[in-house]
Amino acid sequence: MERPVVTDPAAPHSSRRPTGRLAKEWRLFKKNGEIAGLVAPGLLYVLLFSYLPMFGIVLAFKEYRYDKGILGSDWVGFDNFRFFFVSEDAWRITRNTVLYEFGYIVITTVCALLFAVLLNEIGRRVTKIYQTALFFPYFLSWVVVSYISYAILEHQSGYLNGLLEWFGGEARMWYLEPEPWPYILNAASLWKKIGFATLVYYAGIMGLNQEYYEAARIDGANRVQMALRITIPLLMPLITILLILNIGNIFVGDFGLHYFIPNNSGMTYPTTDIIDTYVYRALRNLGDVGMSAAVGLYQSVVGLVLVVAANMVVKKIDPENSLW
Repeated sequence: MERPVVTDPAAPHSSRRPTGRLAKEWRLFKKNGEIAGLVAPGLLYVLLFSYLPMFGIVLAFKEYRYDKGILGSDWVGFDNFRFFFVSEDAWRITRNTVLYEFGYIVITTVCALLFAVLLNEIGRRVTKIYQTALFFPYFLSWVVVSYISYAILEHQSGYLNGLLEWFGGEARMWYLEPEPWPYILNAASLWKKIGFATLVYYAGIMGLNQEYYEAARIDGANRVQMALRITIPLLMPLITILLILNIGNIFVGDFGLHYFIPNNSGMTYPTTDIIDTYVYRALRNLGDVGMSAAVGLYQSVVGLVLVVAANMVVKKIDPENSLW
């Protein structure tokens, strides 16, 4: 019969096993050291570009002067916010930002789901070709895309005007007309972003249990019914999470899209100008750093509120699909 091992209470502290929540977390960290190493570059990126710049929030409450620096500049309270909100363009650019971003989210989500389902229905060899074709525009910068759009929309030698004239229509000066730009910007955004969103949803479809589809085929379901009754419902957690994250950015417009594609034409400002482009011009033309920082803080706070509110709504409807 083995004798029980008795631990000497007088033994050094280093010989005892650490206890408590902190020790448990440390053991878990050491056990998953490889995964932590993979996460480290992303965490470092977030720290450098998201948390350290938060010190600049103080600029939103100061009248920044280059000769005095950040700490030496005079405090002005909420004057920078007041300058933005009382301007005659505040309502217009806020409306444009929200409506455009909401439209981008809805259109991209619907089209990406459709393309992901279609990719799942075709052969695996052909899928690689379509994946590459869809994903390629995602890597192009908006500067490059602006040259492509200019070749299409240019008044005298643009391809679109040439096509209109070939069908008996009249050429239009696209960069001087604000009316068609909501359609143009939505089309450009969809063309560039749909590839990444499609691959995300396609990866989600690849992870679904195929037994559901086999049972549906036995019951006589066609492909449309399987997509509507199996694929979409099983993808709802992924769709919900992506929607919550996108809602947080609904108040932050795509600067490259709205600045380069309309070619910064002043005639299209009523339908293309958003908060980000407005602040950029204020910073470039007026040098108003305080107002730019104030609007950036305003966008961040509203984005945080929207994410929390969207998560609360989802949690009330289906707690399993919420972020936290």
